[in-house]
Amino acid sequence: MTLALFNSPTWGIEKVREFKIVENDTLTYTLKLALDESGRPQYFFRNIFTPVCYTNECKPVHINFYWDLLGNYVRFDLPKNKVLTKVDHDEFKEEDYEKLQDILAQPNSIFADLKMEDLIVKGTESLTDSVDAKAGATLKTIKNQVIDGAVYTCYTLWHIAYGKAVPEMQKIIAGYTNENLLHEFLTSTNHNYQYWAMAKVTDKNGIVQKPFESDIEKVIGGKNIFTARYALQHTNGQFFTGEQRQNWLWKTFQKSSYALQTAILKKLTTIPLTPSLKKNLKTAAPSSNEEQSRLINAILTNQ
Repeated sequence: MTLALFNSPTWGIEKVREFKIVENDTLTYTLKLALDESGRPQYFFRNIFTPVCYTNECKPVHINFYWDLLGNYVRFDLPKNKVLTKVDHDEFKEEDYEKLQDILAQPNSIFADLKMEDLIVKGTESLTDSVDAKAGATLKTIKNQVIDGAVYTCYTLWHIAYGKAVPEMQKIIAGYTNENLLHEFLTSTNHNYQYWAMAKVTDKNGIVQKPFESDIEKVIGGKNIFTARYALQHTNGQFFTGEQRQNWLWKTFQKSSYALQTAILKKLTTIPLTPSLKKNLKTAAPSSNEEQSRLINAILTNQ
């Protein structure tokens, strides 16, 4: 990754909708939602100006943050002619920007459970000797998760990326949720979108709303083993009954990874099988390994 990427223009947007967010009595800021030319939401972003204070001195930080539509941090870039600096006004180097992106991309950062006074010696940018005990990690490990001379900046920006703006984004996108958005989320390569949308189109019993059945098929047959297995396990068994659906499921089985094949077999233990699927399973059993052969035999015995 090069520094030029951080100064790249915003993604190809046609429109922007602005939302005034009141965080507390003294802080109000503008959160922006990028829309395409037809008005469909694309991502959130915010032009951030925040003071970062240490050694009794404050410096302004200008930076742009970008989140997906569910409030998951994606990336940052800098306004034109703006740079980030460390103590003594040393400018960030390219590797510092890359490390900052890595730091901000970690939702489970050590920053989540620490206050600034826990992290650094008062009035300096030096890590305290006791921070390792508070964070449950070695001081060496923690030093690898911050930028030397910019601990306060890392801490401040991480808390903005994962702060109170996130639930605000989730409230906003709820107002945009419709059938088209759910279709887009289910067919997205963003697994967060897929999990979120699956919860919307499936009831507590795992019954999938009719308009989204083909989308669920695509998730199960997709490249992401985790979302595929989740959809398989959380979808009601009746979804997989009938000649057409079981023919599709067998084709999916044949091209799937071993882990998903095993998950499919476990799902079939409680589902009535069509004659053609029974035949396919009997044919597959002799060439299967011990675990899959055991599952196939259990399925056929239950039938």
